[in-house]
Amino acid sequence: MATKLTARRKRRISPTSESRPVQWLLIGIAFLFMGVTLLLPLYAVFHEAFLKGIGAFFTGLAHKDAQAAIRLTLLVAAIAVPLNVIFGVAASWAIAKFEFKGKAFLITLIDLPFSVSPVISGLVYVLLFGAGSFLGPFLKSYGIEVLFALPGIVLATIFVTFPFVARELIPLMQDQGTGDEEAALSLGANGWQTFWRVTLPNIKWGLLYGVLLCNARAMGEFGAVAVVSGKIRGQTTTMPLQVEMLYNEYNGTAAFALASLLAMLALVTLVLKTALEWRFGQEIAAGANH
Repeated sequence: MATKLTARRKRRISPTSESRPVQWLLIGIAFLFMGVTLLLPLYAVFHEAFLKGIGAFFTGLAHKDAQAAIRLTLLVAAIAVPLNVIFGVAASWAIAKFEFKGKAFLITLIDLPFSVSPVISGLVYVLLFGAGSFLGPFLKSYGIEVLFALPGIVLATIFVTFPFVARELIPLMQDQGTGDEEAALSLGANGWQTFWRVTLPNIKWGLLYGVLLCNARAMGEFGAVAVVSGKIRGQTTTMPLQVEMLYNEYNGTAAFALASLLAMLALVTLVLKTALEWRFGQEIAAGANH
């Protein structure tokens, strides 16, 4: 009898033994918060985009400046994401598989974009490639424009997005260790064969997870790109910049039409991310929980 009473008391003081009304209250608060901060703004975006009808929606997307912004956004992502994949895999391989001087410093550099404002990173590129710098006039003398052109936008996007792939793969590779690679090498495989047939299959889902996050951030980046692009209409405005310009000109339908595309990208990314976590959660847990 005393044992039963003790067990009941323990259950009462357990943080997971709240009464049913308290549980529903906590759940309701969580859903209310998510609805106000996420679902309500998402609804507002699509409501405003289709407020004047589907014809006005597609008219806004068909405008030449909107088309130019979409093409530029896709082009920047098509350049930045593969480069970040190459860097992320190489950095993760080096950090997880080898011991070398400067390893901790390299990890710190990878985390740097998380601690630096995107606007500040854009200003750094202005200092490096601006008219008053050494590199800017030197490159311009060879016909290479960095600021207010595609190269500057790509560089700024790469900077703010390069941690995503590396930060997913580093803990995943560290958790896997080097046993499989050592076994492959002992059987006569060379470095490339070991990477393509052993390492890459082991990290493929974590890599895809990182690529999804990297691509979403690349397409939605605003701060750094706003500084280096010059916001030249139809030439250096990505989709987020074009949305701002249209909204400031009180062209709400076109602005929200473009914004809805970015919102759909976010939703697709969220669905794919959730599917990966559900299907391959154990394989990417190390990277996702870091």
